[in-house]
Amino acid sequence: MTVVLVVDDDAAIRRTLGITLRARGYEVEPVADGRSALQSLAEQEPDVVVLDLGLPDLDGIEVLRRIRATSSVPVVVLSARQESDDKVEALDLGADDYVTKPFGMEELLARLRAAMRRAGAPVETVRAGDLVIDVDDRTVTRAGEAVHLTPTEWRLLEVLVRADGRLVRQATLLHDVWGPEYERETHYLRVYLAQLRRKLEADASRPEHLLTDPGLGYRFVP
Repeated sequence: MTVVLVVDDDAAIRRTLGITLRARGYEVEPVADGRSALQSLAEQEPDVVVLDLGLPDLDGIEVLRRIRATSSVPVVVLSARQESDDKVEALDLGADDYVTKPFGMEELLARLRAAMRRAGAPVETVRAGDLVIDVDDRTVTRAGEAVHLTPTEWRLLEVLVRADGRLVRQATLLHDVWGPEYERETHYLRVYLAQLRRKLEADASRPEHLLTDPGLGYRFVP
């Protein structure tokens, strides 16, 4: 499982990133300061680091400098600092990308995937019968033919695939795909799961991969 080290002194951001990344199947290690980040890196190197610059102990630039002294782990800076000098310094020190706050969650996730691909991290590919789902490249093929998914269909499929066969509850899916204000709109799930089954299952009326746990939620079974 892909491990993301989130370094930010803002508890709300750590919580939001933790919920979203775990829902997408990532393992998250949240820390609130630079020294904790360096200790975590020394104990077990993550697959990617999300690094704030405004930390309470060490400045994020110093944390980045120390990371680069010993590691080539992908680092995506997530900072409220918008001055070009800060961006240039971070990128010159070896940051793989720089995202300014406030940020869009989907954009940040795309930046993380791109940083890991550039660093040579393995591409996560799931095979299920004649389906091949490339989670990082966001592509699906069926029997060798490309399958077009809408952005919403893809987000729904990605959450289910990253759950690795575990049940994803209805409220969780609605929150992660549509947002917290849609957590009771369960008819959205019925409509979009039906669309995905028509595109991905050999027999949409007898799904083998996109399964329903009645009254609870859904799961993807390879």
